[in-house]
Amino acid sequence: MYIYNVTINIDESVHEEFLIWIKEHIPAVLATGKFTEARLVQVLVEEEMGGTTYAVQYSAKSKDHLEAYYAEDATRLREEGMKKFADKMLGFRTELKLIEDFKA
Repeated sequence: MYIYNVTINIDESVHEEFLIWIKEHIPAVLATGKFTEARLVQVLVEEEMGGTTYAVQYSAKSKDHLEAYYAEDATRLREEGMKKFADKMLGFRTELKLIEDFKA
C-alpha cells in the first residue's frame, strides 16, 4: 500500500472555511477511484509562521493507482484549493510506502 500524504498549514483567518472545504474535498479525491480511504489529522506542532497544520493521508493499493491520480486528477483537484485559499494556505506532499502494520 502507498500513502499519499498532503500536509497543509492554513492561516487562522480562513481556518473555519478551510475545514468545511477540506471535508468536501477529501470525498472528491476518493471519488476518483484511485484511493481506498483517507484520514484527516491535525499536526500537533506550533509553527513559527502561525496557523494550524493538518495532514490528509490517502491510501492507494499500488504505485500505479497513485501515478494514475497524478496523471488524471491531481492538477484539477489541487487548483481548487489554490484558487480558494491562495496565499493563506501552504502545503507539501510526500509519498509513503507501507512496509508492515503492527497492532497491539
